[in-house]
This record gives sequence, C-alpha cells and structure tokens, in this order.
Amino acid sequence: MKRILFVDDQPEILEGLRDLLHGQRREWEMSFAPGPDAALAELEAKSFDVIVSDMRMPKMDGATLLARVRDRWPDTVRIILSGHTEVEAALRAVPVAHQFLAKPCSREVLRDVIERACRLRELLANEAIRSVITEADSLPSVPHLYTALMAALAEPEPTPKDVSRIIAQDVAMSVKLLQLVNSAFFGLGRRIANVHEAVVYLGLSTIKNLVLSIEVFHAFADAPDGAGLTLEELHEHSLLVGRVAAQLAPRGQGAHDAYMAGLLHDVGKLILLANRPGYYAEVVVQALAEGRSLHAVEEERLGVSHAEIGAYLLSLWGLPNPIVEAVANHHAPGRVETQSFDLVAAVHVANALVHEQGGSAAGDGEQPMLDEGLLAGLAVASQLPTWRALVAKEAHAARTEAV
Repeated sequence: MKRILFVDDQPEILEGLRDLLHGQRREWEMSFAPGPDAALAELEAKSFDVIVSDMRMPKMDGATLLARVRDRWPDTVRIILSGHTEVEAALRAVPVAHQFLAKPCSREVLRDVIERACRLRELLANEAIRSVITEADSLPSVPHLYTALMAALAEPEPTPKDVSRIIAQDVAMSVKLLQLVNSAFFGLGRRIANVHEAVVYLGLSTIKNLVLSIEVFHAFADAPDGAGLTLEELHEHSLLVGRVAAQLAPRGQGAHDAYMAGLLHDVGKLILLANRPGYYAEVVVQALAEGRSLHAVEEERLGVSHAEIGAYLLSLWGLPNPIVEAVANHHAPGRVETQSFDLVAAVHVANALVHEQGGSAAGDGEQPMLDEGLLAGLAVASQLPTWRALVAKEAHAARTEAV
C-alpha cells in the first residue's frame, strides 16, 4: 500500500483533504501533517512514497521543506500545491518539486497525479536501467547553463535581459542558439541578430528548452555515430518531434513540457552511443535486418529500451515528472492511464508520425508503431489526417535549410 504524506499549516485544509480522499483509504495509507516540522517528524518515523505540500507556510515554505526531503529522502516523490496567485513563490520550488498542482484540486486530479508519479518511479526502478547507468563511463551531470537559467527564472521577476546575459557568457552556446533560431525549424521570416532578441521573440520557456537540448547533445559530442545514425541527424529529429509535440499538446504549460520532452525523448540513444557503441551498432543492424523496431530489440537484449534509460537520466537531473514520464513512455503510452490526450500521447504521436514521414534519424532502425487503439479510446483518432499534414509541413520546412 502506498504511503502518502499531506502537509499544510491550516487545519481546515488538512481536514478538507482528509474528507476529499476518504475513498482512497483502501489504496493509500495517508498521513496529514499540520506543518513542516510535523512533516519532517513523520518522515523520520517512517518512509513515504509521496509528499504533497502546500507552498505558503510560515517559518518554512513548501520549497524549503521539499529541498530537505530531497536531500534526506531522495526517493520520495515531491509534489507542491499552490494557488493561482502564488506563481512567483511556486517558482522557487522548481528545482525540488517533481510536479505542481493548482488549488483547488479535485480528487480525480490528485489521485491521477499521485498514481502516475508512483508508477513512473516503479518503472525507473528497473534493475536493467541501473545496470546500464552504473556501467556508463560517460554520464553527464546537470548542464551548468541550464541550471543557471533555472535559478534566474526562479527569481521574482526574471527578464529577457537577465536570461540573455547568462547565455551570452557562453560564446559557443550563443552561436548555436542563434543558428537554431534562424533555421527553418522556426521559420520566423526574419533574421534574429542577437541572443537578447531571440529571448524576447521566442520567450523564456522556449529558450530554456533549447539551451538544455543544445547542452545535452554537446555533452555527448564525442560519442561515435552509430550504424546509419549521426548525432546531427538525431538532434534534427528531436527538434522536429519537439515542435510537433508542442503543437499537439494542450496549450499552456502542457505545450512547453511537450516541447522539452520532444527535444529530449531520445537522450537514451545518446547514452548508449557514448557508452556501448559496439552494442548499439549491433542492435541497429539487427533491427533493420529483422524489420523490427529498435526499442523492441533493445528490450530483448538489455531488458530495457533507450526510452527508459533516457528518462532515468532526466529524473536524476530533476526534470519535472510530466517530462520524464513522456520520455519514458514515448514508445508505450498505454502504460500510462489517462482519460485525455495529454503530454505522453502528444510526444508518442509526434515521434511516430515524424518517423512515419521519413523524418531525420529514421535510418537508425527505429520503427515506432502508432498506438491507434489509444487514440481511438481518447476519441482523437479522427485528428490523424490533420496531424499527418502538420508533420509533413514541418518536415518539409526543416529540410529546406540545414541547421
């Protein structure tokens, strides 16, 4: 039975949560702590799978509490509850919270988020993943520029000037960022002359995502190309999947997360290329010879695929659960229980349709199958012709100019 700890300094809020989740007693063992000190005492007494904390509390806010939980009990899933007027305060919890929920929150939403977070943790606890990661000679730490940008965005009033100043300190990053922004992938119709202009034009979230993507591929720059796949092709493929996923996903934060997940969905391939180049080449050759998907052959030989391996690295870096979940399940969206077309489905569809259209990186043997049963169950199968047209348009635009 899962153990869930709820934390709030207002007794009426805790009582409301207790009443709201009364029906979960057969599935969850729940504790309700009236503040951070009580929560830490509960954690000292026994282990919890999930902690759900209010953001605004006196003496110690939710961000500070979750930072302590991360340091002492890193395996505990950390979720923040915040009001719509607490956006600035909630940004402080970005580096330490796996997920955010807005108050008021329905029982269904709360249950879904907690259950999905637990399933993701169980999925990434696979010993086959740990074996690959443990044996890796080259496993990058959290990219430093991305970390600096996250810190800047957590300030009360981050500005494009603040962000562009951080990026401008890295000349190579500035050049690559401008190269990408001015490429056909964005089709802006005008030339972006400097980093500050790029930040203003594309927005802080898009720039942050692009910086992480560039840093990730740079970290694996010395990895050998693998049997029909180059790092440049893989990056172009990831950019295309990110753009398509962002257009398919729900608007708002869902679109930003979909873009990030699309950019990083194949990071597991980079890990395998860098650390097991001979193995990776063999897998690609086998997949092509047998007409099977690359991830299916990986699972057969390793017990795990590049999707879960990449998600594990992103979880170590502390990326939000929705992004890690989408990366882990981009070949198997059916593992995630959902009632709507969400981030996981958007990244799955984007990746499958980009490959279907013969998008870049298709030469690595990857043949992802589109889960049309899932789409039918979500009542969105009728959108496939429109989505295929979108992918064809984006792929054609991307081919008109080399990145």
